[in-house]
Amino acid sequence: MDTENYLNHPTFGLLFRVCVVEEHRELFSTLYAQRLFFVVSQGAEGLEFESIGRSDARVMVENRMRMLRRSGMYKEYDQLQKVHQSTFQ
Repeated sequence: MDTENYLNHPTFGLLFRVCVVEEHRELFSTLYAQRLFFVVSQGAEGLEFESIGRSDARVMVENRMRMLRRSGMYKEYDQLQKVHQSTFQ
């Protein structure tokens, strides 16, 4: 998570990556409002956008934070904690 990642959504414009959810799945949010969240999956047919609610996005980030902490990935955990605070609080 050392670099910022952006993606252009066909309807909602520029999205930024909040975090990796799991392999080939990432959580993105609209760049300016940070009110719309999407799980973006990369498959054989390209990118798929799944719109999710703010509370579901928050749970995904918190689950990722727990996984990072349990795995001893403290640098990534600290970075994601800052993103969590700025996005959800």
